[in-house]
Amino acid sequence: MTVVIKSKEVLAGTVAPSALSEPALVVDIPNQSDEYIVEGYIDLAQMLTGDEVVIEEFLAVDGASQRLLTKTTFANAQDEPIIRFHSKTIKRDAKYKVQLTQTKGTLRKYPYYFVKLNFGVV
Repeated sequence: MTVVIKSKEVLAGTVAPSALSEPALVVDIPNQSDEYIVEGYIDLAQMLTGDEVVIEEFLAVDGASQRLLTKTTFANAQDEPIIRFHSKTIKRDAKYKVQLTQTKGTLRKYPYYFVKLNFGVV
């Protein structure tokens, strides 16, 4: 059996938190019909002195309970503003999610780009 990338889905846009300390959803992938690969980027170039952003990634390894996979805090203007989410093979019921919470400063808009690569079999 040969596994191939059958199709791709682009998940792109701009996330704009509505209030400080309130999580804003970037990507939310529910149960799928098959395993897939996901990777992406968030651009924090809009951040200035006094801003603080927390980015969290969640995954349901057991297929039921979504748990924290990574959590990173960024403060002030970023010298390297592009945040990369490395490729991950996700099982069909893992419920992958990324959220951004701005905790300090002036609310800003953050562009993002993720791609979901769907498996197929030849």
